[in-house]
Amino acid sequence: MGLTLTEKILDDHLVEGELEPGEEIGIEIDQVLTQDTTGTMVWLQFEALDLDEVQTELAAQYCDHQTYQFDFKNTDDHRFLRSAAGTYGAYFSRPGNGICHNVHKENFAAPGKTLLGSDSHTPTPGGLGQLAIGAGGLDISVAMGGGAYYVEMPEVVNVRLEGELPEWSTAKDIILEMLRRETVKGGVGKVFEYTGPGAESLTVPERTTITNMGTELGATSSIFGTDEETRDYLARQGREDDFVELSPDEDAEYADEIVIDLDELEPLIAQPSMPDKVVPVREVAGTDVEQVIIGSCTNGGYEDVLPAAKMVKGREVQKDIEMIVAPGSKQAAELLARQGWTAEMMAAGVNVSEATCGPCIGIGHVPASDSVSLRTFNRNFEGRSGIEDDSVYLCSPEVAAAAAIHGEIIDPRDLADELGDLEAPGIELPEKYDGSKTDLITPEDAIDDELIKGPNIGSAPIGEPLEADIAGEVLLKMEDNITTDHIIPATSDILMYRSNIEKLSEFTLSRVDETFAQRAMDADGGVLVAGENYGQGSSREHAAMCPLYLGVEAVLAQSFARIHKANLFNFGILPLTIDADTYQQIDQGDDVEVVTDVAEAVQAGEEEFTVRVNDDWEATATLKASERERRILAAGGKLRLTKEQYESGGGAAPADD
Repeated sequence: MGLTLTEKILDDHLVEGELEPGEEIGIEIDQVLTQDTTGTMVWLQFEALDLDEVQTELAAQYCDHQTYQFDFKNTDDHRFLRSAAGTYGAYFSRPGNGICHNVHKENFAAPGKTLLGSDSHTPTPGGLGQLAIGAGGLDISVAMGGGAYYVEMPEVVNVRLEGELPEWSTAKDIILEMLRRETVKGGVGKVFEYTGPGAESLTVPERTTITNMGTELGATSSIFGTDEETRDYLARQGREDDFVELSPDEDAEYADEIVIDLDELEPLIAQPSMPDKVVPVREVAGTDVEQVIIGSCTNGGYEDVLPAAKMVKGREVQKDIEMIVAPGSKQAAELLARQGWTAEMMAAGVNVSEATCGPCIGIGHVPASDSVSLRTFNRNFEGRSGIEDDSVYLCSPEVAAAAAIHGEIIDPRDLADELGDLEAPGIELPEKYDGSKTDLITPEDAIDDELIKGPNIGSAPIGEPLEADIAGEVLLKMEDNITTDHIIPATSDILMYRSNIEKLSEFTLSRVDETFAQRAMDADGGVLVAGENYGQGSSREHAAMCPLYLGVEAVLAQSFARIHKANLFNFGILPLTIDADTYQQIDQGDDVEVVTDVAEAVQAGEEEFTVRVNDDWEATATLKASERERRILAAGGKLRLTKEQYESGGGAAPADD
């Protein structure tokens, strides 16, 4: 039996375990990336491990979320990050240079390599044949120290693309079709491997649009094989030497197969407020729009903005619509400017913004109240845009530009018929990606040998060993699909405290219940209850650290998102799975006690725990965890355990027996 591409790369990097779905494996990491809102804690944890320098082939620190530096706390963070890059040996990308995934794709992504990043959209370079995985910051710190990364071996699903995209349909429509079919939970525990003649017809930028938004499916990663399109892209970036030909074996065996006929694909759109609420654009045509934004790590490349620029050239954006273009990188912005497209967009009434994550996380360009915003982003979770009652749709750049020209949502095919002279712009790569590299600082040129900490930068919290008893009030009962944006919002007034856990904790779950943090402190901790897919979305480990700081000892949920569950283990919070009946019966304010001796049961490998509610009724909760995860939990978190192992000379990462 042959191997899938995913299995080949994993096998090349395997240090522990077997490639059997559901089994935990440890893999060697070649490259790591982190960004400014997760990076401060990554480096503080690296410092806490008493490590001297990065051990991976490459580490890169990007500043992309807080680029506006609207407060000294942001600027202090960036100064600290540059000092950490110089001290420990990482590349440093200055604020304004672009979004981590875009800049990494341009400069470092390499076929066949493994990449671990403290951002959930790290799988973006899967379009270049790199196996890239998003994880919590502590996992990044350990990997940078030379430790293996542990993950449950995913199922590998073959997504076979047939045919070719018709005019006005795009790569964004392919991933929206996947979300329509599979939902935001459909990729949990899976890697989507794209094959077939349709995959071969796509350029690398189109492929990375798909692999980027595979995160919204809940997937561990997404990946394409490499071919002449890959070689061509790397050559245009001046990196042809990084090319490696990679493909699955002809007799590779997949866990499942999904077939999409590109010939039949039409322009699609995700309705508010979940990326899987996908319908054909024509179903919502006529909806009034007040704001259109093209950008983000999904559709912020030169190749994404150019079609929109061609569409608005010689025309005007409707007077009652604000259209913004936020390129994903300075390279993209520079190319567009040098070719005159920035001037064409400005003449049409487009506002060209800085290369930043900004509006995708609610920093800048917040929509007006009771308005519709059309965006080419990857997420439209309620409130993520910066206003609670937002109405955000997700679409391709072509659909977004069509709405800006027409004044309301319209299928671009219908706009072309209406205007007569509007042609489908298609995908076009520049002859050469010749943007400057002035904002990508080498480790040698960063600030050396001294960590510079401003007054807002705290220390990495270290948990306490697990105790026998877990009991407390149900502090909050939540529904399905609670995101990390709900747990720790990413708006500008909150992000500035990512280096200060004590202050950041005041905002914990404020999007669900603004009284939560104070109630948790008054109750001296307790437990959380949630429905399906708890913790989906961003990789931010703060969504585990802050509840821990407030005294949360356990989360009882019907199911967990992969990265967040790992973060709960990493910070010593017990993640217990409950069934639908238990979820229905239990209420906020109930008293919950885990009757089992928790510390003993965790270390003994027990899976079933008895939970008593109000001294009235009992239910069974399940702990699905590897031996390694149990040791992490028992020790009080991965930082404490790893630090102890380093001090005893036992290596960087806890391994399975």
